[in-house]
Amino acid sequence: MRALLVSNMSPDEKHPERGSFVRDQFAALQALPGLEVELFEHRPGARALAAGALALRGRYRNTTFDVVHAHFGLSAYSALAVRARVRALTVHGTDLIHPRTALLTRIALRHVELRAAPSRALAELLPDPEQVEILSCGVDLERFRPLERRQARARIGVHPSRPCVLFPADPTRAEKRFDRVRELSRALAPPHEILHLGGVAPAAVPDFVNAANVVLVASEREGFGLAVLEALACDVPVLATPVGIHPEALEGVPGTLCAPFAIERWADAANAHLAAADPRIAGRARAERWSSVRMAQAVALAWQRALASPSAQR
Repeated sequence: MRALLVSNMSPDEKHPERGSFVRDQFAALQALPGLEVELFEHRPGARALAAGALALRGRYRNTTFDVVHAHFGLSAYSALAVRARVRALTVHGTDLIHPRTALLTRIALRHVELRAAPSRALAELLPDPEQVEILSCGVDLERFRPLERRQARARIGVHPSRPCVLFPADPTRAEKRFDRVRELSRALAPPHEILHLGGVAPAAVPDFVNAANVVLVASEREGFGLAVLEALACDVPVLATPVGIHPEALEGVPGTLCAPFAIERWADAANAHLAAADPRIAGRARAERWSSVRMAQAVALAWQRALASPSAQR
């Protein structure tokens, strides 16, 4: 089977982290037997979308893929420049929030045989949600694993013993609610440092996670919830709001909290981890449910089902 992934989340110097979850899925798919997978990334924005379509048409003018799978709603338009037996689209959340982008995404879905979302909650925002495949990108368990905390801190220049919390996103992304973390910080007892992932290269993220006493995911919405899985994979305590897959991922895991943001409750949970020299939880086994390998296998099976459908045989 030959497949092409198309993403409008290519990284740049200011945002090296952008689209890293798509590249992780690409790497996991490449490792599966019987697949020949390519990745094409272009930058976000209307002009980049048109330029991406032209580049795709030029590169694959004489090629027909079994599957062309776009990530993020607007990428489906540039992906139309390539011939395919089956077209797939995974939405990721922000493509369904902005009114104009949401409208364009829903129009693009008319040209797609395989519609996907990373969580059931996000699938419910699409037409005919029962027909939407649940396909997420998953956590790379090779990269995200427990690392010795002092060494992780040394690599990223953090004080070896000063407590710190991690906000695992770019603070400028309003829906991630860095304002909540700043408010919570004022209620935490021990002096501490706030780390964040704005402008952090993907290769350094595991050190940031392992450096933290606790990861704080205060988002008002999540299409999936990869940051929680990355913390679990590193056995690092995590507090999260009940959005995306957070309730399922954190249910019954001691040392974690999944609850609506409330200063007193979150501060009590976070202070316990800030007071510990090297707080750890048993989270890795739970993260394995959403490993990038398992999620890539699910994507490949969804492709096979779509290719076996009558529409793909015409």
